[in-house]
Amino acid sequence: MANLSPELAGSPAMAEPTPRVPRHLALAYLANHQVMTLATTGPLGVWAAAVFYVNDGFDLFFLSAGHTRHAQNMTAVPHIAATIQEDYRDWQQIQGIQLEGNVSLLTNVSRETAIGRYFQKYPFLGQADASMQAALAKVNWYVLRPEKLFFIDNSLGLGHRDEIALD
Repeated sequence: MANLSPELAGSPAMAEPTPRVPRHLALAYLANHQVMTLATTGPLGVWAAAVFYVNDGFDLFFLSAGHTRHAQNMTAVPHIAATIQEDYRDWQQIQGIQLEGNVSLLTNVSRETAIGRYFQKYPFLGQADASMQAALAKVNWYVLRPEKLFFIDNSLGLGHRDEIALD
């Protein structure tokens, strides 16, 4: 039997490293970020717009005024793309989400549920002044349901991305 150093002789077995689970990483990333950039196309041409979002799993809820270019595009062509990422200085640190999916306008209970989730994530909206509250009451509420979603992680190599199963 090999001699063990005094430090190792009475120590418990070394713990196995935690496995990397891209699905869990993507959900954590969504929960810990706030801004999603939408890429739309439609009668007004291609357009990108940044919006605050709240997620329920991989479903992404956001608001927008119906007269905006991206909202008009989504009405005409509901299949869009989106990204969520920080502003990194080092390409090796880049992580984020790339996705494509369909946008739907929310009504009734689903709209009220989305509003509740949104106010829970962004509690400052509850203290908004009367003009902001009036504006929030007039906006459209949407859900983006991804059909394809990738978690980007350049720490594993330039352009590394894991496709997440959305079953």
